[in-house]
Amino acid sequence: MKFIHTSDWHLGRIFYGIHLTDDQAYVLEQLILLIRDEQPDLLVIAGDVYDRAVPPVEAVDLLDDVLSRIVLDCNVSVLLIPGNHDNPRRLKFGSRFLETRGLYLKCSFMQKMDPVIINDTNGPVYVYAFPYVEPSEAREILCDGTLHSHHLAAKAILDRVKMQHNRNIRSIIVSHSLVAGGEETTESERPLTIGGTGAVDASLFSFAHYSALGHLHKPQKIKDREIHYSGSLLKYSFSEALHEKSVQLVEMDHMGVCTVRRVPLKPRRDVRCIEGHFDDLKKSSPGGMSVDDYLMVTLLDQGVILDAMQRLRELYPNLLNIRKPFVEADMKSTTGVAEYQKIDEKELFASFVSQVTGEELSDIQLKEFEMVQEEMKKKGRSE
Repeated sequence: MKFIHTSDWHLGRIFYGIHLTDDQAYVLEQLILLIRDEQPDLLVIAGDVYDRAVPPVEAVDLLDDVLSRIVLDCNVSVLLIPGNHDNPRRLKFGSRFLETRGLYLKCSFMQKMDPVIINDTNGPVYVYAFPYVEPSEAREILCDGTLHSHHLAAKAILDRVKMQHNRNIRSIIVSHSLVAGGEETTESERPLTIGGTGAVDASLFSFAHYSALGHLHKPQKIKDREIHYSGSLLKYSFSEALHEKSVQLVEMDHMGVCTVRRVPLKPRRDVRCIEGHFDDLKKSSPGGMSVDDYLMVTLLDQGVILDAMQRLRELYPNLLNIRKPFVEADMKSTTGVAEYQKIDEKELFASFVSQVTGEELSDIQLKEFEMVQEEMKKKGRSE
């Protein structure tokens, strides 16, 4: 059996005020081309399809277009579950009818979790969908008041799956969970709990031949088991700048042994962090990389750079954030008073002229400034 594992599309995402729908459509086009070339038996989307519970119209239209082309044009089945960003009830609209066309929207769980059965030349593969669920919801559905954590809720659900599953049949678990052993989270991942980890133990998934996970945005494998995060579709924060985004192409043999290959996705614009001195950055992009990428710049200058954002955007039109670590450090004092408040007004004006004109203030200009300054003070006293 051959299938593709992806997750965390976050359709409708806004990044520093920029709507990423076109960027998402760009990489989803690559996914469709991969599906046409590989002709997998199944596409798995492991949650966080949308970025928020009520997605914008353009995000809904994009999902409709992509799923229609995969299911109807490519004749490839899709299994989709909601994540903690999604609204399960909105996502599952028309699910019973859509299953007849090969689109499985598994947005809720019941006490008995019937698998989606995918057949290949070696027989059936049972695919169990475990969508994101709050412990409170698990307590209600399973009538078990002891389920006060994500781990206990997941254990109760997966124990039921194990009880009903025939170990001689190959199996896949699709889940949107934070599994212990995964690498650090990123800024764009919404915490599953407040004040706790929300993590579940990896051993819960050990009975499956492959576990297709969503939630963590970095592609990774959990320990030595076939428990995989495919990672997000795009880089959704600057903390993900060093990630290599991809989808997982998985081939499962007749014994359930999986061969996994990461297929990279090339973004329309990359998300990068660069650093340097202002004058150097104004001349050229470090490393010759694209100036159209989404950028965060760290300025290494000791002094204040006036209107740095707008001036750098003349070269980097998609500059989204600037860090000034040396200036920020200088603006803090032991008493909590900003250092710039201690700078002489004449020094501030000289710095301003230097930034705007690129020339040092002359002695004549300094004297004129002092004269104007004195006149302003006299006027203030008289009023």
